[in-house]
Amino acid sequence: MLYWLTLLSDGGDFFNLFRYITFRAGGAFITALVFGFLFGRPLINLLRKKQGKGQPIREDGPEGHFSKAGTPTMGGALILGALIVSTLLWARLDNGFVWMVLFVTVAFGAIGFADDYAKVSKQNTAGVPGKLRLGLGFIIATIAGLAAYYLHPESLQNQLALPVFKDTLINLGILFIPFALIVIVGSANAVNLTDGLDGLAIMPVMIAAGTLGVIAYAVGRVDFTDYLDVHYVPGTGEILIFSMGLIGGGLGFLWYNAPPAAVFMGDTGSLALGGALGAIAVATKHEIVLAIVGGVFVVEALSVIIQVAYFKRTGKRVFLMAPIHHHYEKKGWAEPQIVIRFWIVSLILAMIGLATLKVR
Repeated sequence: MLYWLTLLSDGGDFFNLFRYITFRAGGAFITALVFGFLFGRPLINLLRKKQGKGQPIREDGPEGHFSKAGTPTMGGALILGALIVSTLLWARLDNGFVWMVLFVTVAFGAIGFADDYAKVSKQNTAGVPGKLRLGLGFIIATIAGLAAYYLHPESLQNQLALPVFKDTLINLGILFIPFALIVIVGSANAVNLTDGLDGLAIMPVMIAAGTLGVIAYAVGRVDFTDYLDVHYVPGTGEILIFSMGLIGGGLGFLWYNAPPAAVFMGDTGSLALGGALGAIAVATKHEIVLAIVGGVFVVEALSVIIQVAYFKRTGKRVFLMAPIHHHYEKKGWAEPQIVIRFWIVSLILAMIGLATLKVR
């Protein structure tokens, strides 16, 4: 919205700053951060008042989680509010990629909100039936995949770009939409599975969002893509503003989610943010890099898949408990120890993901 202040500029005044994506990205970060600090405590008080007993705790979960009973959930609404306001304020609203990513974020956030509401109102961990959640996610991701197809330049439509191999494109044809669907829905659910400890999911999400935001800015500039030998996707630079809004909102939320958490993100936040990461990856043609940058989420999801499949086949468990962060809890690791080590791994993977831009 503020971009249109450039119409008042003669090219050499303050309003000219709004032409620059980096300036507006900084503005989005500050806006989202201030939003989080201003509305965090009032939102927590409201959620605590409305929810009463807070998020129900799994009876078969780690023993240490029973002390968290009564903590309100749906704290992801704080992140989403900050993210939406900052993006609408600072991004170019005539950019299709901005609306695609926002659509996925808000739509998955709505699914998560319904799930959280069902859990809190019924005081059980069942929530919205899994098949319904998955079906709605497929519909949302299909719409986003079609939008990405039409927004991409003709030379990149239906193509899968491989990191490191600069000139390699794999034509997926009609399989591009199912592939985009898997990336977006898989990312949403992987982040959802990771959100099991105070602060565990939000920092890797912010790290991944920052990394993908840098990539979006790079592939949206023809001079950068010529230098880096990556595929040029015009218009993706505006996604950096969305990413910085996510980081600002995430930090505002982390202020209250740091152990011991005053509020949980809930599915409202985890599904929305995971879907957002998947949508950015599809938009920028960096789906495989997302699997690297979001390696923590991949491992968390794989640990559940392996646990369930192996148990059905043998009646035995590979991990003491899945997702894998619960396995380490069962082994006696302290919660902050697990969280911080997962943050460190996320940062290392982000550096590897960024390196793929230059290693060709």
